[in-house]
Amino acid sequence: MSGLRYVYAVCRPFRAPLQSQLTGVAGDPPRLLNHHGLIAVVSHVPERDFAEKPLHAHLEDLDWVTATARAHQGVIDALTVVTTPLPLRLGTVFRDDSGLRTMIEEREDDFRRTLDRLEGRVEWGVKVYAEPEPEAPENGRPAQKAASGRDYLRQRRQSVRAHEDRWEQAEQFANRLHETLSAYAEDSRLHAPQNPALSGVRGRNVLNAAYLVPRAESEEFVELVDRTKGEVPGMRVELTGPWAAYSFAEEFTGATGEGER
Repeated sequence: MSGLRYVYAVCRPFRAPLQSQLTGVAGDPPRLLNHHGLIAVVSHVPERDFAEKPLHAHLEDLDWVTATARAHQGVIDALTVVTTPLPLRLGTVFRDDSGLRTMIEEREDDFRRTLDRLEGRVEWGVKVYAEPEPEAPENGRPAQKAASGRDYLRQRRQSVRAHEDRWEQAEQFANRLHETLSAYAEDSRLHAPQNPALSGVRGRNVLNAAYLVPRAESEEFVELVDRTKGEVPGMRVELTGPWAAYSFAEEFTGATGEGER
């Protein structure tokens, strides 16, 4: 079949079949290219969309990027069920199989070293949000109107102090949680807090972290996270995963922590 080669991941050979109805980027089913004992998972994609110039143009189109990222992630998720994939960057494209084989040979040592480190492990994401403060006092009565300028300044200082105390409490909780989870996990990564204007998620993101956990120990890790939920009022803990270990293969994936995971 003609077309460019879109590469999702590199992994070691595996026996379990992928989902029979699985489709990838541009609607093409993923295929396995075996070279030097490594597997590249690829689809054929049209040059009109994935040659250098049109691809750069498409990357400015949020709808196109979102659809492509979802198809890319669908293949990675399917691979994660049957093996330990090393995801490559979104939009990794080669002219033909020969170029792909050359890349594998050039980076073979890096691929093998990283796959050895990630074998049998998955990534779990944990985010902590400080919920927005209630607009009205808890007793349901409106705030007392200041009788004077002095009263107004006093109320204002109290409000600022309460606001600062809330964020300090949130950061202390996030730090304790990260220390606990990092002690359990084999490795961890702290990502930049998500921008609420971009994520559309309610609350202030005070922890955005990833944890590398052996697949066999994931149930205990999930229970550890679940026990923290509701521990501190106003804190919301969100757990996502298990994912391929994006955050622990940054050289290949370009992971930033700002994605849909």
